[in-house]
Amino acid sequence: MEDNNNWPETGDFVVCTVNNVTDFGAYTRLEEFGGKEGFIHISEIKAGWVKYVRDHVREGQKIVCKVLNVDSSRRHIDLSLKDVNAHQKRAKIQDWKNEQKGTKWLQFVAEETKTDNNTMQNVYDTILDKFGSVYLAFEDAAMNGIDSFTNTEISDKVVQSIVNIAQDNIKLPFVDIAGYVDLTSDKPDGIGIIKKALKAASKVKMDGVKVDISYIGAPRYRIKVIAPDYKTAEGILKRSAKAAIDAIDKAEGKGIFHRHIESVKA
Repeated sequence: MEDNNNWPETGDFVVCTVNNVTDFGAYTRLEEFGGKEGFIHISEIKAGWVKYVRDHVREGQKIVCKVLNVDSSRRHIDLSLKDVNAHQKRAKIQDWKNEQKGTKWLQFVAEETKTDNNTMQNVYDTILDKFGSVYLAFEDAAMNGIDSFTNTEISDKVVQSIVNIAQDNIKLPFVDIAGYVDLTSDKPDGIGIIKKALKAASKVKMDGVKVDISYIGAPRYRIKVIAPDYKTAEGILKRSAKAAIDAIDKAEGKGIFHRHIESVKA
């Protein structure tokens, strides 16, 4: 599931395998771009003077480079090794390893659902277009389930397989908090007004955050938020509760937010 017309952009960090070391530089294979060849000039190997290129890189070595220039018409990519610091190298290698995992999981999906190659290529393209990364798609699916693929043309069986594999393999760090809103309305269509208020609360969204609203017992509703950290979770919880209260106030009803309810278990 590779695109041979896919080229890196200037400034990108790329994972490379050193293929050939010469006196004036090193030729590499770009792992994420169909094995396209890149070249590191001796002046881009290391800051300062370099006498022997082999003192710094060797054939078969995996390295992270920065893209300096891309000429797709000549199929030529200029790279720099010296412009990559230790933090950037670690982050890129981790992203690359994660993407390898994601691609392997997508192959498992194809096998499990018995989906043909052409269809899976469309799934792959759709995922890259929506998430920018196969691994990020699985990460999103681990948290948000099938909702991650709303408004895509990916079949239900493929989506469910992705979700199952994601939730089996990705253990996301997250916090789980809850708050409560009491919503009342004396209007003849009070039930409809409350439903609209809850709908307003459910529309408060953020990437990587899940909001779930459930009925506790009149007039109380629970807003449950799952997020990567407490600050984000608290912010979304308050915004969601405010959306419900604003909506019911506008309809001349009454709304009250409670962060903690001792008599109700979250």
